[in-house]
Amino acid sequence: MSGRAPLDLVLENVLVPRSLLRDASGFGGVPEQECLAGDLVICDGLVRGLEARADTTGAQGIVMPLLSECHVHLDKCHTISRMGGVGGDLRAAIDAQRMDRALWTPEDLRQRAERGLGELIGAGCGTVRSHVDWSAEEEATTPPVAWHVLTELAQDYADRVQMQVAPLTNTTDLADPDRADAIGRIIAERNGVLGLFVLDQPDRQAGVAAAFRVADKYGLALDFHVDEGLAPGLDGLEIIADTALKTGFQGPILCGHACSLMNRTGDDLQRLLEKLARAGITVASLPSSNLYLQGRGDGAPDRRGLTRIRELQAAGVPVAVGTDNVRDAFCPLGRHDPRHSLALAALAAHLDPPFGDYLPMITTNAQTGLGLAPLFVDGAAIGDLLLFDATSTADLLAGGSAPRPLAAVVKGETS
Repeated sequence: MSGRAPLDLVLENVLVPRSLLRDASGFGGVPEQECLAGDLVICDGLVRGLEARADTTGAQGIVMPLLSECHVHLDKCHTISRMGGVGGDLRAAIDAQRMDRALWTPEDLRQRAERGLGELIGAGCGTVRSHVDWSAEEEATTPPVAWHVLTELAQDYADRVQMQVAPLTNTTDLADPDRADAIGRIIAERNGVLGLFVLDQPDRQAGVAAAFRVADKYGLALDFHVDEGLAPGLDGLEIIADTALKTGFQGPILCGHACSLMNRTGDDLQRLLEKLARAGITVASLPSSNLYLQGRGDGAPDRRGLTRIRELQAAGVPVAVGTDNVRDAFCPLGRHDPRHSLALAALAAHLDPPFGDYLPMITTNAQTGLGLAPLFVDGAAIGDLLLFDATSTADLLAGGSAPRPLAAVVKGETS
């Protein structure tokens, strides 16, 4: 890297993960495990690179892009305290949460969703996609109260976070052409995302086909809750991949859960993985809710409710990690923090160090799955970067302290 200009800003002795650089070979610095270490040089508010230094011990932190939360449910969050002794599998959680919806007034929704969004912002998120339960049957063309609250919240916080809202529709309503078109128009008017729950419904093939048709007509991104279970025979993920390849759909496609990939092995698994890669589908692993709900029996669970993260990566399928549910019927614990979700995924899916290799799951891969241009450190504006109090990527994922905006750090602000 060339010498500093007189007016360059310099942040001394930091680490930058190589996985979050467009061009690690031209960024400068010196190798430090899976990071590069050195003094970060900033010119006109943009990162120029790292200047090597003789002593890289005691680094003051890790510089990363803003985090991306690809899958949460802000309409449901922070409701577990009013549910009593709720528990059980996915069906039980759906039933319990449906009963709680009687309490979803605009004030209740706003208070809980704003709390959750504030927690995500505090964790370092610059982009968030929240799902919202949608009306069904005769009411399917009338947006629920939660849609209005969350889209208003997105506008109110637009200067702090880019928030996408994805209605979670059902296959039967999308399979009805008139309802599907009406839903698509409503979503497009608020720049939303078309979401669909796909499990074992008899009309799942028609619902998926309709989702692609409506998304193409109205220019919408697609987001599927798919195969959220370990029962044999779930085929929603393959239906989505086949439909994407058949239609040549050009928009972003994010498939969350995909737990049933655990039932596939050998050539059957590789065939599906190859389809997903060719279709450009991003798969989101959602460890907290899936570990809690899946594989339930009378005793301790003996199956993990996860998708095949390592096999997807090896096949070239982009993988993201999302937080999913926080303190509701689907997950009574949890935290609105992508770092916490990635740490849980690493433990549950046996993702071994170096952990820097997995940071794209909550940054660049997640952004791509959301249909956004990925943020990298090199060339980034300092307003798009964070400084984490960590001296290794293991420290970063295990740590609980909130990151600091890099712009505030270089200006000498302490809070």
